[in-house]
Amino acid sequence: MSSSIPNSAPKPKPHYHGHRDRLRARFLEGGPSALADYELLELYLFRSILRRDVKPIAKELIAKFGSFAEVVSAPISRLTEVKGISEKIALDLKILQAGALKLGQETVIGRPVLSSWTALLDYCRSAMQFESKEQFRVLFLDKKNRLIADEILGHGTVDRAPVYPREVVKRALELSSTAIILAHNHPSGDPTPSHSDIEMTNNIIAAAKPLGVAVHDHLIIGRDSTVSFKTLGLM
Repeated sequence: MSSSIPNSAPKPKPHYHGHRDRLRARFLEGGPSALADYELLELYLFRSILRRDVKPIAKELIAKFGSFAEVVSAPISRLTEVKGISEKIALDLKILQAGALKLGQETVIGRPVLSSWTALLDYCRSAMQFESKEQFRVLFLDKKNRLIADEILGHGTVDRAPVYPREVVKRALELSSTAIILAHNHPSGDPTPSHSDIEMTNNIIAAAKPLGVAVHDHLIIGRDSTVSFKTLGLM
């Protein structure tokens, strides 16, 4: 009577395991600049997708949205259009975006805006430049022009975000803010102010001035550039 001996040889590791190790090593040695956008995305997806080659998924995400930043900025509904991206994985990407925005916010909150203007612009761009719909933010400053709050006071469509001057001023008074900076995005990518942008800015200035709240600037965030009303001489 013969007996069979079970095959106890270890199964070979999937081909992508070595790739993951090499990619991690490149990141450790050279940092983010040593990796292409899709490779940086791969590194993050490793933790969400454990038993699958994520390289094709990362490449498809970059092809669909354009860049690492645009991928994490995309809404969950569009991320899940990519094969292999579930709602859970899409949520992981949105958490990554939230963390990045929180880091950017920490560089400007509590600091005088005039001495950290570049950081403020960078934060506004990272928060708004890839949004698919208009959003209207108000940056509230104290007497020393330090940023004390950043709030979205208007959500809209692809070309308009309704904003009510009374609500903007009311919120400034609630926060004991003596100055504000307005900011909104143009999903079209072109940051050129529209007639309604100019009119709305003037209405907020008119509502804020009698109550001792100054409007320092209005920023329009486009896909590749930012426009300042003050720089353009519009206020």
